[in-house]
Amino acid sequence: MTLDIIQHPLLAGTRHGFFGRGGGASSGVFSGLNCGFGSSDQRDIVHINRARVAGAMDVEIDDLIGVHQIHSADAVIINAPHAQAPKADAMVTATKGIALGILTADCQPVLFADKKAGVIGAAHAGWKGALGGVLDATVAQMETLGAARADIVAVIGPSISQTNYEVGPELRESFVATDPDHAQFFTAGKGDRFQFDLPAFGLHRLKQIGVASAAWTGHCTYADAKRFYSYRRSVHQKQADYGRLIATIRL
Repeated sequence: MTLDIIQHPLLAGTRHGFFGRGGGASSGVFSGLNCGFGSSDQRDIVHINRARVAGAMDVEIDDLIGVHQIHSADAVIINAPHAQAPKADAMVTATKGIALGILTADCQPVLFADKKAGVIGAAHAGWKGALGGVLDATVAQMETLGAARADIVAVIGPSISQTNYEVGPELRESFVATDPDHAQFFTAGKGDRFQFDLPAFGLHRLKQIGVASAAWTGHCTYADAKRFYSYRRSVHQKQADYGRLIATIRL
């Protein structure tokens, strides 16, 4: 089966892809291209899936690099493959031949590029990381490698949409306490619940930190079970585990 690779014109000229489930070797609840070693899927099958992604990106599998994601605001510079993934939620590099890979299953995968400076980045931005500053940290680390905010473009890949992202009042309070203007990303739901617009918040943060241009691909992970994994959908369906999507970019 052919791999399902979503690309965006903002990143044209830089090899990248937001990968869906299509074309993977996993089965059961992981059916498709599960790229998460943190899942309970068979490790050798996940390795096969990641090898297919590496092939699509034209890199060796060891050059498809990730981090140990912890919902932080930490971004690291990657110069070469590492023996043990650092704990962080974003990576940047100016090294050719390295593909940065972020795993998600509802959170925002965000790919960055400054084509003029030859610097790229990738971030995992759930609500906690986005509010905490992981997008800011990614751009700051890109600047240390010679990028300029006015030349950086960013694209948010498949993420959970507002229609399907119900949250409690405490989450809204956390956002509003940081900035009252954040109330715009919440609409009233059932009872005391709210619907949170995570991609809109991500775009808002990217605009605030001064990137040249930013966009969301418009795909909702929760709404399209055939194409995407979703942590929240797996919980609602009482599944034992869930697959992880990968988004990757390289110079």
